[in-house]
Amino acid sequence: MSQNVQGVETPEKSSALKELVEIVKTIVYALLIALVLRVIFFQPFTIPSASMEPNLYEGDYIIVSKYSYGWSKHSIPFSPPLFEGRILERPVNRGDIAVFKLPSDGRTDYVKRILGLPGDRLQMRDGLLYINDKLIEREPLSPVRTDVGYGQIREVARYQERLPGGRTYVTQDFGTDGDLDKTDVYIVPEGHYFAIGDNRDNSLDSRVPPALNGVGYVPADHLVGKAEIILLSWKPEATIFKPWTWVLDARPSRFFKVLK
Repeated sequence: MSQNVQGVETPEKSSALKELVEIVKTIVYALLIALVLRVIFFQPFTIPSASMEPNLYEGDYIIVSKYSYGWSKHSIPFSPPLFEGRILERPVNRGDIAVFKLPSDGRTDYVKRILGLPGDRLQMRDGLLYINDKLIEREPLSPVRTDVGYGQIREVARYQERLPGGRTYVTQDFGTDGDLDKTDVYIVPEGHYFAIGDNRDNSLDSRVPPALNGVGYVPADHLVGKAEIILLSWKPEATIFKPWTWVLDARPSRFFKVLK
């Protein structure tokens, strides 16, 4: 009876090795394609807080377009210092909902509405927003009852704001005497933007300086992309470890909702 010489590869071993190599190559190619898509085109984000209510809710799963504003090092996972500035930079439109890296650490993802462009003057006066000394008109809508945390339900006012040029969106407001309802005048530096949450009395944004754990002015190269659509949405109580919550705590009315 013939025996295989030790160290000599059999046809079975060779076939298994080739199959393993092909599997590894397929996985690597898939990861590379996913990375390219994420860097160049789109990236998903989950909303972690109520600062953008009533337009974005905690548990919304949004898709952000990377190409809307061009690309910076923050377009790449972990923000490697490969280059400075933005490549193929495109202007931000006033009123865009944008995802950006927190200027104070360059790592934490924030999502707010860009309301101040370079050179703009912004101020809050008695809960009303002024841009370049002009009042941003708002129309009252029906109030809603909302959970403000710790099981407390209270009524909150809603308004439809209209920017110069006609763009509209809905904001949420608990009153005109909050800490951020009366501010100094902010003058947006060149190469920066001013971002405010739609939930006006529950948002750490550009109205709050970094020294007080706020955002301050957002450098252009910290922009990650423009929020385009709510793909899926679940209530905060949903968890991956309880499959029944995937259905019971889903918010299908928010699925595939285009943001404006």
